[in-house]
Amino acid sequence: MINALDIKNLNELKKEGLSALTEKLGPIGMVNFIRLMSSGWGDYSTERRAVMDDEFSEKEFLDFIKANEKV
Repeated sequence: MINALDIKNLNELKKEGLSALTEKLGPIGMVNFIRLMSSGWGDYSTERRAVMDDEFSEKEFLDFIKANEKV
């Protein structure tokens, strides 16, 4: 096992970190962990609007909520 204080550069740290994750979690677990920790990029709101077929108006949204409220 490498001592974290002995790591001289970020590439070596990345290599050792991925190796440790893979050893402990397996390859699929390592990938899922990396995805979980990724902050992502882009503009979610703009991208979501681009793929939405139907957008609710404010009135439609409120009507939907009222119609589905539990009494």
